Amino acid sequence: MSDDTIRLTTAQAIIRYLNAQFIEIGGNRHRLCGGGFGIFGHGNVTCLGEALYDHRDTLPLYRGQNEQSMGFAAAAYAKYHLRRKFMFCTASAGPGTANLLTASALAHANRLPMLMLCGDTYLTRLPDPVLQQLEHFNNPALGLNDAFRAVTRYWDRITHPAQVIQTLPAALATMLDPADCGPAFLGLPQDVQGWTYDYPVSFFEEQLHHIRRQPPDAGELARAVEVLKEAERPVIIAGGGVQYAGAVAELTAFAEAHDIPVIETIAGRANLLNDHPLNIGPVGVTGSDSGNAVAEAADVILSVGSRLQDFTTGSWTAFAKDARFISLNVSRHDAGKHMALPVVGDAKLGLVALAFMMDGYKAPQSWLQFALGERRNWNAYVAENVKPGNRPNSYAQAIGVVNALCDPRDRVVAAAGGLPAEVTANWRTLDIGTVDVEFGFSCMGYEIAGGWGARIAQSEVEPDKDTIVFCGDGSYLLLNSDIYSSVLTQKKLIVLVLDNGGFAVINKLQNNTGNESFNNLIQDAPTIPAPFAVDFVSHAASMGANAVRVDTPEQLAKAFQDAKVSDKTSVIVMNVDAYEGWTTEGHTWWEVGTPHVSEHDTVRAKHLEIEAERAKQRKGV
Repeated sequence: MSDDTIRLTTAQAIIRYLNAQFIEIGGNRHRLCGGGFGIFGHGNVTCLGEALYDHRDTLPLYRGQNEQSMGFAAAAYAKYHLRRKFMFCTASAGPGTANLLTASALAHANRLPMLMLCGDTYLTRLPDPVLQQLEHFNNPALGLNDAFRAVTRYWDRITHPAQVIQTLPAALATMLDPADCGPAFLGLPQDVQGWTYDYPVSFFEEQLHHIRRQPPDAGELARAVEVLKEAERPVIIAGGGVQYAGAVAELTAFAEAHDIPVIETIAGRANLLNDHPLNIGPVGVTGSDSGNAVAEAADVILSVGSRLQDFTTGSWTAFAKDARFISLNVSRHDAGKHMALPVVGDAKLGLVALAFMMDGYKAPQSWLQFALGERRNWNAYVAENVKPGNRPNSYAQAIGVVNALCDPRDRVVAAAGGLPAEVTANWRTLDIGTVDVEFGFSCMGYEIAGGWGARIAQSEVEPDKDTIVFCGDGSYLLLNSDIYSSVLTQKKLIVLVLDNGGFAVINKLQNNTGNESFNNLIQDAPTIPAPFAVDFVSHAASMGANAVRVDTPEQLAKAFQDAKVSDKTSVIVMNVDAYEGWTTEGHTWWEVGTPHVSEHDTVRAKHLEIEAERAKQRKGV
């Protein structure tokens, strides 16, 4: 390491460092940072913009329409790449940066890497108060950017150019750590961005990163094997961590070697193909009758790569109270939940070790046959549920049409409202790792923005495949501008807008808790005297997309086939029924707060009915 230095601004040093980072994926060398999304303002255009311009060929900058949607796109990009690559987002000081808060929370909840490079107020305070600055009278150092401390895994404010020598490696280490992975935030005061420092030239030498694989502790493995070998009705919960660890093959081999049924979480959808005999279906509130029947009857549950969110556990009513949990997870925090027997370590290495130590064990055939029978029944239900003409237009029918016509490697994106449950229950996985149902934060607006980010990533690896977005009318109205982004950047999407006239799934929840329809469907909003529907076709067409309305699943099939052969983003709009268009099976109990007192008989009755199911709940153990 030489003593040579180079004088750079803070902003130039940050971008030059990012440009020099690489990662090994599948034996090949890739640039770690795939580029970024940016909206310039006075807080980032003059210094950071100047630095980015000089690296525009190697770190492509996608012009955003909305900072929140930029963050969603970055999260979806990282998820496609299984957290091995990331994008940065840059926003100006003040409201531009504030718009990234929701996206940062989404990345945090889903454990996804994203780097935010955001303008900040002046370190010298000489021009204070400046445009878009928050003033705290008793704490002048407190600003808007401090709000990101709650929604990031790594947070720093750069107050001297030399600090990036320490903070950039630390931020990258956080984003690449399997246990601590999440978003990183760097506040960049507008004056500090342009200040200079004589940086060591060696700091900018190319660096090749590798994802750490932490083997589990031998004692924890031994204790897990002891419990597993005693199991009469074992089941594996396969979470999203299976894919992040590259452990799909090991999970499949382990299940096959020991005849153990597998049930999937929402994040773990597409761990196994639909027709794999040990794939018993999704589990939980938005699960399957088959997955939930096996979960309820199991005496030992091996959770692999799951944080055991309430929609997986049915608010902890989906399992017998005396069932024993083993949790193989790279995160100590997740591995010990609900007094599970923890096996802290990499899922791939952990499954290989467990398989070796469990040699000779097989689950009883009676248990396996029970699970297979439940899955056959669920398959029959789904086949009928997605059939066109079985009721008014439904989400399930639309999902069935697309599922039958898409390429096995096409990527499916959904996030909020009723569609995550419908996709989870009805989508029949055609290939591994092809489903992105964002249900960690379940954030409205992720659908189209996330689709754009996923398509950017997909175009790097599988440019001849498609990204398919399932979106409700509510999410469309919240955040749709990346239809325009996808057309501008020639990153084709196929977007299905399924219109049920408002927030229909919350209307369903409202009704199911004894309440009258109120302020969810457009027609039930008390301040809307003359309801009318949005012309989504014209709106999408105005952003450059091919757009068409269809009235039946048969017309949807034709429109989807047309979209497949097109080279431009297509938006297909179909009305679905707000009342009869739901998948009615496959649900566990879900704890939702209901009024303990009410003047409404229906509300009181539903409260008692819902609370009666609480008797099944495992209380922390």
